[in-house]
Amino acid sequence: MRDLQDIRVEIDQVDSEILKLFIKRMELACQVAEYKIATGKKVYDKAREDEKLIKLSSYVSDDFSQQSVKELYTQIMSISRKKQFSILRERGVNFDTGFHEVKDFDFSQSTVCFQGVQGAYSQLAMLAFFDDNMKESFHVDLWRDAMDAISSGKADYAVLPIENSLAGSIEENFDLLSEYNVAIIGEQILKIDHALLGVKGSKIEDIKTVYSHPKAIAQCDEYIRTKHIDWDVKNLRNTAMSAQKIRDDGDKTQAAIGSKYNAILYNLDILEEAIQDDKNNETRFIIVSKDKKYRKDADKISLCLEISHEPGSLYRILSNLMFNGINMNRIESRPIKGVNWQYRFFIDIDGNLNDEAVRNALIGLKEECVSIRVLGNY
Repeated sequence: MRDLQDIRVEIDQVDSEILKLFIKRMELACQVAEYKIATGKKVYDKAREDEKLIKLSSYVSDDFSQQSVKELYTQIMSISRKKQFSILRERGVNFDTGFHEVKDFDFSQSTVCFQGVQGAYSQLAMLAFFDDNMKESFHVDLWRDAMDAISSGKADYAVLPIENSLAGSIEENFDLLSEYNVAIIGEQILKIDHALLGVKGSKIEDIKTVYSHPKAIAQCDEYIRTKHIDWDVKNLRNTAMSAQKIRDDGDKTQAAIGSKYNAILYNLDILEEAIQDDKNNETRFIIVSKDKKYRKDADKISLCLEISHEPGSLYRILSNLMFNGINMNRIESRPIKGVNWQYRFFIDIDGNLNDEAVRNALIGLKEECVSIRVLGNY
């Protein structure tokens, strides 16, 4: 048996030779980039890379070695593309996001819409974000109605919930973001405290039926399941709408799950406070506009990507972020309508559209994705 130290010395020698060849290969990749710039050819040539992987893996016989060769050269070619993308950027090639920078937003003459009736959490998020710096606001029945309002110009901005720290994503609103040509210009994190609301004079022991939005019900699942399993729980489109129904029905056997603000607004009693399962319950709301603008100091970017349905495609796409030192803090997938088993990805990354690293990454993403859209920088 050979001594371990002797083996490691030989490995170091082999690594040194591999490194020399790798540097030589990257120099050739730069020459390829110059040729492609001059001729207008795309950097990513999938047919060429697939052909090369098949050829290289044929030089070894066993399955493990074949897969290893494919994985190794997939990485090498990916690094080569990143180098070529950076050269493209140095030569002035850019990805047109459709956005333009502003120093700040002036909301003073703006009309803002939110989904639900008066007292909805969306309204509370709107008030937290805009404060008194808006002209007027109105509410709509559906999230789609809010998108239609800004698309038609009836509203300048819309407030939409996008995810909850307990119940997860609001899937419908991700789908709406991909469907409508709108931009995210801001976000508001709202602390969610659910209360059990009943008509004046009612008591918890009177309650038989509870109304609320499905997400709010999910956020109070443990409370209902362990303490009030006999309640008949029914879904409505909005927490505030549930409170409004309780007031209108005037039935002491009915209760609503919603904010304490609803108790004041609809003249209800608070039967119990903070009934959500996690007391750190928060919902993230996005502020959406038809105008594609971003502030100079914006530091979060939301992207919508469609990628090819094949092994390694997601890794290949995300490597554009990794090689440019960009932090990804969220990824969400949604099925593409009309195409079975293919998905659209929503990704949040740190950065500003003016950052050189972001611009480099966007060039690579544009080349390697089936489609890419910047949803916002905020």
